[in-house]
Amino acid sequence: MEPLDLDAWHSADPARVAEAAAQVADSLTVTVGIATRRPPERLTPLVQALTLTLAGPQVDSGRLELVPVEDPWKAYDALTEVGAHRPQTTVTLGRLLRQTPSLGTLDGLAAEAAAYSMLLGGTEFASWLAGRGPRPTPPPDTDCVRLSRDAGRLSILLDRPERRNAFNFRMREELYDALELAVLDDTVREVELAGAGPVFCSGGDLAEFGTARDLVAAYLVRLDRAPWRLVDRLRDRVTVRVRGAAVGAGIEMAAFARRVVASPGAFFLLPEVEMGLVPGAGGTVSVPRRIGRWRAAWMMLSGARVDAGTALRWGLVDEIDGRDRRP
Repeated sequence: MEPLDLDAWHSADPARVAEAAAQVADSLTVTVGIATRRPPERLTPLVQALTLTLAGPQVDSGRLELVPVEDPWKAYDALTEVGAHRPQTTVTLGRLLRQTPSLGTLDGLAAEAAAYSMLLGGTEFASWLAGRGPRPTPPPDTDCVRLSRDAGRLSILLDRPERRNAFNFRMREELYDALELAVLDDTVREVELAGAGPVFCSGGDLAEFGTARDLVAAYLVRLDRAPWRLVDRLRDRVTVRVRGAAVGAGIEMAAFARRVVASPGAFFLLPEVEMGLVPGAGGTVSVPRRIGRWRAAWMMLSGARVDAGTALRWGLVDEIDGRDRRP
């Protein structure tokens, strides 16, 4: 990981800026811009080529390429620690995020699934597994998804509140089947997706992490039975209501929907890099579409918790609703 002090580039001529932008875009290195002053327009090609830019409080950070932080150099040091701890994962994510925003949904999901399956067989994921300790005991199998229909509205409820609606194999299959109903039945005009209990979805179920034995088969299943692909197909009809945490798969899947409504206390984070993985539920496709690949890179590399207000400003959610719609 390398820093680039954008303050020192304010007077650079266009040819030098273009050359630097091309070099950054063609490098495996994750390159992080540091801005304590607003970058002038002439630096736009370079700013857009960077993995992300950390912008201090005095910088108007309305542009998607800029991530507002209190202290850009301190934030960069924190990212450097992540890069040193998970170098293979960091490089893989950096290159992946340069591909997926420009691809169609299926091609983007294919690129993500390939990277995810590769990292499942890597040393950094193995290190995380070893450091985690004994695998949590999976709970008994029960139905994970509840459906209800009211005229043209199909309501889908993730229903594992005792596991904070953690996403396991069974939930994935049941959710896929539920969404397929809406795909096949055009009288379903609205689909509403929510979670039972105080949490929308706490991400992948840790009891199943590391259980895949055939990584090629896992790659194909991840594509063929991906509920998030159906959320994208149905996106104009889908509203996701997020209460509490939307971690990993929770926000990755939700971000495909046309409308995401969050409770005031909702929060969002993407913790996969710390595990030696990239997002695997479509997040490298869906999240950049909403907030740009630069802020998506920040969320994924830092594992930072994003509150509902920030999510609304960035476009990760579309509305904050304080009414209690508890199932």
